[in-house]
Amino acid sequence: MTMNYMPGTASLIEEIDKKLLVVLRDGRTLIGFLRSIDQFANLVLHKTIERIHVGKQYGDIPRGIFVVRGENVVLLGEIDLDNENKLPLQQVSIDEILEAQRTEQLAKQEEEKAKVKAMRERGLQPQPSGMQEEF
Repeated sequence: MTMNYMPGTASLIEEIDKKLLVVLRDGRTLIGFLRSIDQFANLVLHKTIERIHVGKQYGDIPRGIFVVRGENVVLLGEIDLDNENKLPLQQVSIDEILEAQRTEQLAKQEEEKAKVKAMRERGLQPQPSGMQEEF
């Protein structure tokens, strides 16, 4: 049996109409049906939800049709439809997950402030955490 290998984004043609999980460069997680793809790995997702995880909880925000630039895709994977509803997580309302996310972000900011203060007290110059080197 010979495998027909398609280089680059052409290999994603087999994923058309399948339910996929897409992790974006900004950390967001999208789940939707792949409807279209081009040579730049730009994606069109249909019936898309944005899934937010906080601890053992998650919430889904309906987003509808979503166009994603290929350069923003970090990870792309097929959803196992048989095990999709067997998550070891608790689904909560959109309001609850957004509040949990906000609380988690505030806690991280306070932790970062404490690290910066401790470094300054020791005579060290802290680097901004949002600063990343471009390669």
